[in-house]
Amino acid sequence: MDAVVIAGGIPNPEDPLYTYLKGDAKALVDIAGKPMVQWVLDALSESQRVKNVIIVGLSPKNKLICKKPLHYLTNQGRMLSNIVAGINKSVELDKKSKYVLIVSSDIPALKAHMVDWLVDTAMETQDDLYYGICLKDVMEARFPGSNRTYTKLKGMEVCGADVNLTHVRMATEHLDTWEDLLGARKSPLKQASKLGLGLLFSLFTRQLTIEDAVRRISERIGIKGRAIIWPYAEAAMDVDKPHQLELLRADLAKGQRKAASKTRAVMKKTTKKVASAPKKKAVGSKSARLKPTPKRK
Repeated sequence: MDAVVIAGGIPNPEDPLYTYLKGDAKALVDIAGKPMVQWVLDALSESQRVKNVIIVGLSPKNKLICKKPLHYLTNQGRMLSNIVAGINKSVELDKKSKYVLIVSSDIPALKAHMVDWLVDTAMETQDDLYYGICLKDVMEARFPGSNRTYTKLKGMEVCGADVNLTHVRMATEHLDTWEDLLGARKSPLKQASKLGLGLLFSLFTRQLTIEDAVRRISERIGIKGRAIIWPYAEAAMDVDKPHQLELLRADLAKGQRKAASKTRAVMKKTTKKVASAPKKKAVGSKSARLKPTPKRK
């Protein structure tokens, strides 16, 4: 399965992250010594389910690294256009392509096994769109103080994940609806209002269950959708504000220190084991020489 990485956003002066970039792409902001998008590419590189990586909005001059074949597309101007271009490129690479991963460039804590978990979980069924969500409790346990925007459903509060999976035909169907929903992606209430007053009322009064939400939205758009509840907060921990950037910088730097410490400990243990191992006596040494056979009288 191919992965489309959306990396075309450039913060304007009104954006909270503008001072960190000043005209450069958001995906290139430094996190623990490398561009934010490189962390995402590292996860996709190690994934057992990803075949090609298509990055939209950057160019080869950014010198990004990926173990999978990496394809670049220019920024198409709008998020939906970038997604559609990425899906079309996947089909161009393989006419038999059916599903594509849509991955945001601003979730640097993502790991390969999480990507594989999503693909395996989603492919248990054959739906048109798989939309990931993360429970507030899971998010706050992993990233306390992240201040994500949560949708209040009946019995739970959730936020959206930034790794989703779609059938390639979604690049040609219901594009006007997707444009409206993506435009309101930062406000669950605005999205609900675009899908009907009944859905908005149910959401506002917290009478909407996740099952009802999926069914009603799917019927409204005319697709077969499925919600994927992530056990990993990393897929939903994106960078929209300075405090989220600093949170992830600290978190990933801490992870690097732990990994380095573990590597040193393993090397130290190996060195100690080699040093304490009994040395083999060399053939021909004084202690290993064979005694001469006594002469017969």
